[in-house]
Amino acid sequence: MTLDISQIVAEHQFGPVEGEWRPLFIGIAGGSGSGKTTIARSVVDLVGRDEVVYLQQDAYYRDQAHLSLDERARINYDHPDSIELELLVEHLDTLRRGEPIDRPVYDFETHTRTDETYTLTPEPAVIVEGILLFADLELRDRFDVRVFIDTEADLRLMRRIQRDILERGRSIESVLDQYQRTVRPMHYQFVEPSKRYADLIIPEGANTGAIGTVSSMIRHFLAQRR
Repeated sequence: MTLDISQIVAEHQFGPVEGEWRPLFIGIAGGSGSGKTTIARSVVDLVGRDEVVYLQQDAYYRDQAHLSLDERARINYDHPDSIELELLVEHLDTLRRGEPIDRPVYDFETHTRTDETYTLTPEPAVIVEGILLFADLELRDRFDVRVFIDTEADLRLMRRIQRDILERGRSIESVLDQYQRTVRPMHYQFVEPSKRYADLIIPEGANTGAIGTVSSMIRHFLAQRR
């Protein structure tokens, strides 16, 4: 699908205060292991961190410190209820108003939020990535552009295994158990159907094109602002 960047810029020229630009919000969704993070980070690196705020949906998992470790491990973390979507929406609205946010910091090994937060200041563009961004009406309506990364299940599973073992201290047995118990069924119940709300669907192998397209869109938007 070809996006009309000029039209997007025209539609989002003015913010709440007349004469002021508001940020361009871009959502990047797709199944777990689809390549969302790689694309989002590459775009931020190309455009510049002083121009783009980068948020991950995974930072907004609900704190499960009140439960035992065994109980935490049994939670369905691929269901929308596991994410504090209302806080993410609130933070996007805060950035839209030109105000900073204190983003949560989540510990994936213990399934709890830490006491720390990470302060993010408003920038002209905001990129958010996560599996459930378009599954929730209130959240997906916050995005000016919705991009879905469409990747085959076997590749997504391979990447998830590698990520969870190397970055989140998981065993392969626990990764495969979670995939069969929650990841796969939740993908087909929530993530895959949300693809119909995307403005742009990127097939596996087209990551370079996706990075270029999103980067060009943001740069065009920034040029118009200036």
